[in-house]
Amino acid sequence: MVYLILSDIHANWEALEAVLRHAEGRYKAICCLGDMVGYGADPNAVTDWVRANVPRVIRGNHDKACCGLEDPVHFNPIARHAVEWTREVLSDENRDYLWNLPAGPADLGDFLMVHGSILDEDQYLIDAQDAIPQLNAASGRLVFFGHTHVQGGFLSRLVESSPPNGAVPGRTTICIPPGEGQLLNPGSVGQPRDSQWRAAYALFNSDERTVEFVRCPYDLETAQRKIREAGLPRPLADRLAEGR
Repeated sequence: MVYLILSDIHANWEALEAVLRHAEGRYKAICCLGDMVGYGADPNAVTDWVRANVPRVIRGNHDKACCGLEDPVHFNPIARHAVEWTREVLSDENRDYLWNLPAGPADLGDFLMVHGSILDEDQYLIDAQDAIPQLNAASGRLVFFGHTHVQGGFLSRLVESSPPNGAVPGRTTICIPPGEGQLLNPGSVGQPRDSQWRAAYALFNSDERTVEFVRCPYDLETAQRKIREAGLPRPLADRLAEGR
């Protein structure tokens, strides 16, 4: 089985469309690690698509804030502005959908899905110190996480902040030894923060035990224009081009 692993779409319809075109024909199932909304200008289009096409979804912190399940008191002012705007434009159906999303971890048999970490759905896994307790908790399981918007992850006894360089531009494949803990982040579809602007996703082949990290370009200018025209803070548009 080949899974398309998506995370942190953040209401960026152009990036999501590009990923789906880029990955077309290469997967059998889709999973989403949360944060469908927040920051971008298309929360309803993205959520409508996820509702219709992705049966395996967990919530992210922006999903909780944008549907009113949590107060964005700890968000920075720009993120909080985006939350308030999203609350105003979300349809009732999409607000209810986000409200009722399950928290991670979700066990799909071949792997675990979390937004932040196994132990705390809102935790950022940034470095080895963060990863070690999670690898212990994983007990040799493969775990896909999001939240940091940085493609890559952590391996047992080896920590990588990003995938190793691959022979094919925009694609890097790693093999997963059985019984070895792995914490892998597909990266952010809609707002990468690893100094690359291209949309990020991953493909997991459960039969071959491989994960392919992928990047693809999208219509950046349209995504930026929509953010500005919606009256959202201009830095949310500018940062897309900078990958941060």
